[in-house]
Amino acid sequence: MKQVLIAGASGLVGRGAIRAFVKAGYDVIATSRRPPEGVTGARFVAADLFDAASCREVFGQMTGVTHLVFTALYEKENGLLQSWLDAEQIEGNAAMLRNLFEPLRSAAAGLKHVTLLQGTKAYGAHVRQIPVPAREDRDEFKTQPNFYWNQEDYLRERQRGAAWTWTILRPQVIFGDALGAAMNPVAAFGLYGALLKECGEPLYFPGGVANVFEAVDADLVGRVAAWAGESDIARNQVFNVTNGDVMTWRGVWPAIADALGMVPGEDRPALLSQTLPPRAAEWDAIRRKYALTAPDLAAFAGQSLHYVDLLMAGDRVRMPALVSTVKLRQAGFTETLDSEQMLRNAIAAMQSRKLLPPR
Repeated sequence: MKQVLIAGASGLVGRGAIRAFVKAGYDVIATSRRPPEGVTGARFVAADLFDAASCREVFGQMTGVTHLVFTALYEKENGLLQSWLDAEQIEGNAAMLRNLFEPLRSAAAGLKHVTLLQGTKAYGAHVRQIPVPAREDRDEFKTQPNFYWNQEDYLRERQRGAAWTWTILRPQVIFGDALGAAMNPVAAFGLYGALLKECGEPLYFPGGVANVFEAVDADLVGRVAAWAGESDIARNQVFNVTNGDVMTWRGVWPAIADALGMVPGEDRPALLSQTLPPRAAEWDAIRRKYALTAPDLAAFAGQSLHYVDLLMAGDRVRMPALVSTVKLRQAGFTETLDSEQMLRNAIAAMQSRKLLPPR
């Protein structure tokens, strides 16, 4: 029996990984601080990855695990960009991996593969213009402090003399249906649209200039993780992951509006992290009116409002932060997804779970 432990199971990629590994026939164990609501087929084990003693007790008993997918993420609440450069955030994320993996590697004698999640901050996308396209084996920006390097170096060191292998995935901007995730644009757009729609207004465009970027569906990342766990060619390799197309916010705005049951409106540049929190009472009224299962505004959005502001705001055209996925395609994973359809799917999923008002 193949048994996968998915850490960070309530997040965007964690939820996608659960669905992918369940479909692939694995015995799935999901771990996070709160259950991954709305997904089925996994056994949930609550764990605080900052608590080393608790982790020894929980993961030291998981003798049957053959695969680990580590998507857990710690983001401080002092603003995302500042958090990404913060020494405490960097060490916190490194500690979470150590606390889980030390007891797991001792207990799971049949461990075969570890998948670790990174992203385009590996190329310094948060602090500089990256090469276009960024390539996995050509330009790792390791002089910039980043928890990616702490986790990766730890994993490489622990692999010495071991039978298991690893794969590192670097997805672009991730979209999905997670609740309260630190970086889920769909939650931010859904909240913004619900407030406007209830007032009879169109979906005004809050962003800046039409910069080009790439995205990836959380479920697609999950399927890449499932593929990597069984692929010989993916052993000890790093792969960029995208849907396979490019987009601009202006280009996909009509699709977002339509999925929400709205029409696109005129440009009204705004920082959602500043304009939406004062409307928490309006969101509460919407929740009551439509009998939503969604929590209050702060819990629903997490830090996603700040994340959308980082993605959309801007008054000048910038060189795009694009990555090459040739390595992944040539290795054998060739699935692609239209990004407009991805947005429609994610919004529909949140509507069906009564996290957003009906279309």
